[in-house]
Amino acid sequence: MSTDRASSGLESSTEQPLLLAERRGDIELLTLNRSKARNSLSEAMIAALSDQLKAISQDNSIRVVVLAATGPAFCAGHDLKELSAHRQDEDGGRAFFTKIMQSCGEMMQAIVALPQPVIASVQGVATAAGCQLVASCDLAVASDTATFATPGVSIGLFCSTPMVALSRNVARKHAMEMLLTGEMVSAEHAFRIGLVNRVAPAGTELEEALVLARQVAQKSPHAVRVGKTAFYRQLELDLSDAYEYTSKVMVENLLAADAYEGICAFIEKRSPQWPE
Repeated sequence: MSTDRASSGLESSTEQPLLLAERRGDIELLTLNRSKARNSLSEAMIAALSDQLKAISQDNSIRVVVLAATGPAFCAGHDLKELSAHRQDEDGGRAFFTKIMQSCGEMMQAIVALPQPVIASVQGVATAAGCQLVASCDLAVASDTATFATPGVSIGLFCSTPMVALSRNVARKHAMEMLLTGEMVSAEHAFRIGLVNRVAPAGTELEEALVLARQVAQKSPHAVRVGKTAFYRQLELDLSDAYEYTSKVMVENLLAADAYEGICAFIEKRSPQWPE
């Protein structure tokens, strides 16, 4: 059973919803729907994504989120036309630029902080903040024709905020090469350096992402939420502190109902029935 609905954000010129939301059982499918603008992250698109993420964070019936896009591009990054228009502001655009970068950074952090795992389904080009969006997701499945880049350096605008997510996903020298050259990399290269988890034949990437989402959705929802939070938290700690922190997480996890049911099911050789 699936339920389609549109987000509240609208493209002013066409009145098309910027973001589509579709419920597929316990999976929420969000689709960027600004294909004529290559799904660029306008102020309205960032707000629509932020609103949806906030609502999802409070809905325990949603186990996994899949983020996809319409059209040939997954996301071309920030809306440069929108940014450029604000150069005519009295302050040369400083206030608007500051607002956009802060709100975009908060939206990317909301993906990481979301209790549910987020899987990107990348069907086409993902550049600059679009590459950042992929890197901010917990998992990513890419079409074999998808490409990735942080090309800001080529137009005099180093991809500093995309760098934050990119450098936390791939090794330093791979990240620096992308950032310093701005060159497009293939889906296979993105897979090799750890930017995406799987590469699927073009046109099948969404179904592959949904297959992965269903695998995750079958696991203990409590364990998944605890684990996602702990994963990102321990990355920021030194080795000793990381073990101290995760040991405490394990103890609390062991005391939870899901762990009791899961361990009993394993011993009894049956499928677990997770508590609601």
